[in-house]
Amino acid sequence: MLNLALSVLCSSLIFVVFKLFDVYKIQTLYAIITNYVVACVVGMLLYEGDVDFNEIVNKSWFLGTLALGVFFILVFNLMARASQVAGVAVASVATKMSLVMPVLFGVIFYKETLSVFQIIGILLALAAVYFASMKEKSIALSKKTLLLPLLVFLGSGIIDICMKYFQENHLDSKEVAIFSSMVFGFAALTGFVFIGTKAIKKPLKVNFRNIVGGIVLGVPNYFSIFFLIRALQNERFDSAAIFTLNNVAIVMLSTLLGILIFKEKLSLKNWGGIALAIVSIMLVALF
Repeated sequence: MLNLALSVLCSSLIFVVFKLFDVYKIQTLYAIITNYVVACVVGMLLYEGDVDFNEIVNKSWFLGTLALGVFFILVFNLMARASQVAGVAVASVATKMSLVMPVLFGVIFYKETLSVFQIIGILLALAAVYFASMKEKSIALSKKTLLLPLLVFLGSGIIDICMKYFQENHLDSKEVAIFSSMVFGFAALTGFVFIGTKAIKKPLKVNFRNIVGGIVLGVPNYFSIFFLIRALQNERFDSAAIFTLNNVAIVMLSTLLGILIFKEKLSLKNWGGIALAIVSIMLVALF
């Protein structure tokens, strides 16, 4: 449970850092690319074995880290675009409701069993995520703008499924650090290719503020994945329970941090969502 709690804390801090990006006028894309470089380096430093790239390339999970790295930065950009077009609330709901996909994946492909209480808890978790993310003003969505949240939903769910798959079939406990490092490294490489193509048309200027923002983001970003994978290796809980607890707790903690740090105000529906989240966590964790 400690690994899960640390993953939730780090993931929630990511939302706080993103909020601070607006405050300090940090360019998100460049900070994100820096963050992936930092996360990659942190993983390299934490890896207990010798970093032998010839050996790493021959690992069964290596090509998976390449695909995941590309997917990481792609889904992030989709989230950013969805926030701009459909609103932050809609993008947030789409991201966290994606927990349905890894939960179903674990039940169908790994024959994980859920108690009646856990099933009720998962259903309550979906409601909790929705209500905790709701804003007072309703958002009118066209068919065109619904596509972006749908892609965010699918992308976030696929990433979680991939994490479960590699943890179950390819990783041992000693490889978590280097696996996470490779994922972030390929995400950074993808980002560099992207800004490199942009630099052909318009020269890029190095902004010290963006670099600092990326460093601050990179550490919790790395550990959010590192501790999540370690939590999935805990045989006491099925992955369905882990993903439910993780997503709901992130929504709950990031909401509370928003209140404490940024003095954000919650509606009655938001507080109802937090209450449902607490009930959901108790049902999934205790039964």
